[in-house]
Amino acid sequence: MMNEMDDDRQLVSRYLAGEESAFETLLTKHRDRVYGYIRMMVKDHQLAEDIFQDVFVKAVLTMKKGQYNEEGKFLPWVMRIAHNLVIDTFRRNKRFPTVDGGPEFDIFNVIKDEDKNIDEVLIESQIHSDLRNAIEFLPEEQKQVLKLRHFNGMSFKEIAEDTGVSINTALGRMRYALINLRKLIEEHNIVLTQ
Repeated sequence: MMNEMDDDRQLVSRYLAGEESAFETLLTKHRDRVYGYIRMMVKDHQLAEDIFQDVFVKAVLTMKKGQYNEEGKFLPWVMRIAHNLVIDTFRRNKRFPTVDGGPEFDIFNVIKDEDKNIDEVLIESQIHSDLRNAIEFLPEEQKQVLKLRHFNGMSFKEIAEDTGVSINTALGRMRYALINLRKLIEEHNIVLTQ
């Protein structure tokens, strides 16, 4: 029986060999996961659809240029593309804010709201940066499981298959990763609230 990674690897190989239907299979297989992540992040159906399309256009272009080198880990690679495009969208929208200039418009309310949002964004960005730095101090096996679970959105079953361990081992590594991460957060006085 073939695992999902091998299946994705074969589908990518078949697509690169000219079999268009192989990419359609990849798209159908991972659509719900990728779209669900994007939709959760942007909270807008049309914007999520646009980003979803961009994700797979970028994936196709990257593969056709011969730059796909993810050793068969197609879903985590596509999820990373999705994440990056969501971040780009947020940056673009922050850079070019729209203002409704209706009869009740007050420029000082906009300025006040923007200042608050920028502060919150900077604080949140610093928290995420501190947390990512703390994660790097974890033992490799724990760090790997934590990243696959939280950054790639993989289930423990998928993590077990991806890393070649049992589900119980993956769960145990995650448990120890969280315990050790809490210790690191306390040792380095990392504040996780705004």
